[in-house]
Amino acid sequence: MDNHSYLYFELSLFLPKHKPLNQELQRLFDNLEADRHSLLDKVRPLSTEQFNRAAPGTWSVSQILSHLITAEKISRLYMNKKILGIREAGDTGIWEEIKMVVIKLSQRLPFKFKAPKVVVENTLSYVEFTQLALAWGDERAELRKLLETFSEPQIKKKIYRHVHAGRLNIQHALIFFREHYIHHWPQIKRLL
Repeated sequence: MDNHSYLYFELSLFLPKHKPLNQELQRLFDNLEADRHSLLDKVRPLSTEQFNRAAPGTWSVSQILSHLITAEKISRLYMNKKILGIREAGDTGIWEEIKMVVIKLSQRLPFKFKAPKVVVENTLSYVEFTQLALAWGDERAELRKLLETFSEPQIKKKIYRHVHAGRLNIQHALIFFREHYIHHWPQIKRLL
């Protein structure tokens, strides 16, 4: 074993071990992570002043990203609670799939939506990029842990609650997280 291989072996002993996910949950999570890494790579070069600059009545890059993190965290905390009673949760069906089409459409069109009160009240302020990037990474690690708890029969259970669409499943939650990012991307892009 060469030095490089040995070092990797030594480090791998300390890395967290992940349980395999359902294939579709893994694909959706990987898409979320690819978007997060790509976005952070684009934002990383901003100075602290640029990261926090906002015109009157608009959000800064920091505020937009903080909003995305908080929306995901509040949803995850809700799902952590609901998974305890997942056996009693109903299954999603065609009606929830129709709702997801409407949600996707709403996020892709240039409409403005008022952030839910619970998200606004719980959004933290991250002045420094590094602080925000670490917080988002921690939140995604917690999301990954939640995803690892889902068995195949639980994938379609109504465990996620969207503010307008109501109860949806875990796949819908991951799809919405990505659509939420896509919705805010033009706003972020204007500030880069």
